[in-house]
Amino acid sequence: MLIILAFIILFHVVSAILLFIATINNVWWVTDKFTMDLWYHCNTTDCYDIPHSATNEAAYLQAVQASLILATILCCVGFFAFILQLFRLKQGERFVFTAIIQLLSSFCVMTAASIYTAEHLNFKGKEFEKGDYGYCYILAWVAFPMTLLSGLMYLVLRKRK
Repeated sequence: MLIILAFIILFHVVSAILLFIATINNVWWVTDKFTMDLWYHCNTTDCYDIPHSATNEAAYLQAVQASLILATILCCVGFFAFILQLFRLKQGERFVFTAIIQLLSSFCVMTAASIYTAEHLNFKGKEFEKGDYGYCYILAWVAFPMTLLSGLMYLVLRKRK
């Protein structure tokens, strides 16, 4: 039982780390001269705001930002809820509250990555059209099944002695 508990905690912590890296780092889109994240585009010397990112035309970019931040917060709250439930639940009860929080986090990650996939060319200038997805984008998609599996594990898990 201790091994399963350690695995679940490790799985949750790795999911949170992936979400933090995907949210913070500046490598969602990569070109020869620039890298771009959800807030800035950077060249080798400086970073600049994404043009028109605060307008109604870029509402999908704001939705990606909000969803990814919410997913990261929910994942962290879910971890603390799990620790709290670990000591407060009676024997045989399920970790339903933690599971719901993790599943909501998973939904937010999927929403953010899906919107970015569908709309990423609409808020970029012509100089960004030729490029590739960066590792932060891939980490966001990797974090989706990890948070989903984590939520499902919490849903099935029962507290034992």
